[in-house]
Amino acid sequence: QLPSPQRCLCLYFETSNQFSLSVLISRNYMGNMDMNEIDHFMPIMLRMEEDADTSPLVTHGSSHFLWIKHRNLYLVAMTKKNANAALVYSFLYKIVEVFKEYFKELEEESIRDNFVTVYELMDEVMDFGFPQTTDSKILQEYITQQGHKLEVGAPRPPATVTNAVSWRSEGIKYRKNEVFMDVIESVNLLVSATGSVLRSEIVGSIKLKVVLSGMPELRLGLNDKVLFEITGREKSKTVELEDVKFHQCVRLSRFENDRTISFIPPDGESELMSYRLNTTVKPLIWIESVIEKFSHSRVEIKVKAKSQFKSRSTANNVAIMVPVPSDADSPKFKTSTGSCKYLPEKGVVQWNIKSFPGGKEYMMRAHFGLPSVESEELEGKRPITVDFEIPYFTVSGIQVRYLKIIEKSGYQALPWVRYITQSGDYQLRTN
Repeated sequence: QLPSPQRCLCLYFETSNQFSLSVLISRNYMGNMDMNEIDHFMPIMLRMEEDADTSPLVTHGSSHFLWIKHRNLYLVAMTKKNANAALVYSFLYKIVEVFKEYFKELEEESIRDNFVTVYELMDEVMDFGFPQTTDSKILQEYITQQGHKLEVGAPRPPATVTNAVSWRSEGIKYRKNEVFMDVIESVNLLVSATGSVLRSEIVGSIKLKVVLSGMPELRLGLNDKVLFEITGREKSKTVELEDVKFHQCVRLSRFENDRTISFIPPDGESELMSYRLNTTVKPLIWIESVIEKFSHSRVEIKVKAKSQFKSRSTANNVAIMVPVPSDADSPKFKTSTGSCKYLPEKGVVQWNIKSFPGGKEYMMRAHFGLPSVESEELEGKRPITVDFEIPYFTVSGIQVRYLKIIEKSGYQALPWVRYITQSGDYQLRTN
């Protein structure tokens, strides 16, 4: 649901191939834009690239070009009015999502192969400068990629197109009604070679899989710090959420008034909300490494991995990537648990530990031969990276206090909640 109209908006696709700077497809929504204006866009972009001074908004005369780039395509919105730029960019990124849902990959070839579908989608997502339905699940109910068949009578679009609840169809029925909720947190961490935390961030999302009949209303309660302060429960364990973004189904006015997350959910899978926490995180998996390089002979690597979370939790599918010199060969490994393999194309040793309980410590030793003639080039010291997943655990301490399901027929429904912490950009620098 994009709230305000754009007085004049044209959508263009341009290939970035230097030998073919042509418009692939376009749509003039209000008819008051000169279609030849787009010819000025690429020359302006080329001049900006030469000057290393690119801008997301460029102007030629009274025409404004608001653009984003995806793979080898430029998606360009044109306007002559004082348009809401944030709304335009939100719409362009939403268009990318819709096309990726339809064509898997959005690139020049997929546009050329699906011209008819693309034109239909461009007609439906915006009407006379007003953004309309941009939910791919709803669009797929009446815009398909199969050939159109002749039908008796005019086909009717689904009611969701004109409903206030445009993200959910009416008349949905299931024999067993359930809601599955995943609270997923990714830990972004950068640790210096001396062991100090340089960057620490938690990026979280709450994802839903809804299997509910009718038009239910859901109410979600979290241990939100602001809510607990309002209700006088400051002593309880709380989480202060930052940069919260909601799915369009959430009633924002109610959340702003009393911090209640109330919504009619989309059917099937969706992301209800995302959030971020800028907080100092104790590294969940701590790595210490010693890399000894013997000139013209060999390199020996010793790595110690320690899990710094409680013993009742277990990290699964842990992969520790330790960088090695690009000219190393003849690998030999010894580990106290798990297995190692050398990935020369990535220049790393990958130490895999299937199950890593909390409070445990493991060792790995690697031995590599080096060529007799050592390279004169100095290689940059790459960091050790770690991938992992810890089920039934959140590093921020966020909790689902309740998940209520209200539907006028009064059926019984089961809510299921699962917590997962995983690695994001998790790096530890080496000496």
